[in-house]
Amino acid sequence: MRAILVGLLLLLAPPWAHAQPLPIFDAHIHYSHDTVERLPPKEAVSLLRKAGVTRALVSSSNDDGTQKLYAEAPEIILPSLRPYRMRGDISTWTRDEAIVAYLEERLKKYRYVALGEFHVHGAEADAPVVRRVVQLAKQHGLFLHAHSDADAVDRLFRQDPAARILWAHSGFAPPQKVREMLRKYRSLWAELAFRTDHAPGGKLDPEWRAALMEFPDRFMVGTDTYSAERWPYVVEHANSTRGWLADLPKEVAERIAYRNGEALFGRMLTSRTP
Repeated sequence: MRAILVGLLLLLAPPWAHAQPLPIFDAHIHYSHDTVERLPPKEAVSLLRKAGVTRALVSSSNDDGTQKLYAEAPEIILPSLRPYRMRGDISTWTRDEAIVAYLEERLKKYRYVALGEFHVHGAEADAPVVRRVVQLAKQHGLFLHAHSDADAVDRLFRQDPAARILWAHSGFAPPQKVREMLRKYRSLWAELAFRTDHAPGGKLDPEWRAALMEFPDRFMVGTDTYSAERWPYVVEHANSTRGWLADLPKEVAERIAYRNGEALFGRMLTSRTP
């Protein structure tokens, strides 16, 4: 049914949407240890290429998966360092001082464009370990990819008003709240991974359309491959994304599809040394 809806939308799309398929910058890809075991790097990269993903912001638990994928396709993969040595760290990392040593060791060894995606909510953002992550991002010129509520985002910016934050899933906040936060912070960007409310049934929601039109340079898309089973969805997600983007002016659609990601992350690895 979803494929049928996407097909109908494409038939009704403006003429520009029938040209070459929009490239996709996927701002939320994971390639964790269990996925590496089931989907070798070559196969994972093949799926990204099939989806028309020209760049992908990739993190993993642990970081070895990201490094394997980056080694396979450095022209596509943009590594982000998660503060998780294993998935179990998701619920404990903000209280685990050993995480800091882990991050510092990886930062000495490899190159990244961001720290995250990490989960932190409310007052957790003021924990010493999280404060150190904010400091490391500032020290190394990295983005913070935060799976957070608005309260935690506020707290991160209070620690470093110049921080650059990519808000994972746009905080699962309603579009009005997302617009409020983007107005408040000039160095906050939002991605739409694992959300459907912005385009229910493949048709762009009016309130979300208003948000995207107000901030065409502040949104990105993402799949969120949190498990091996999510990886084949990279192709379907890219196609469905092109469907609802066709409801926007061409320039806005291109920005959200890939130009914003390229502008923010595309040259970071070439301009930095380890």
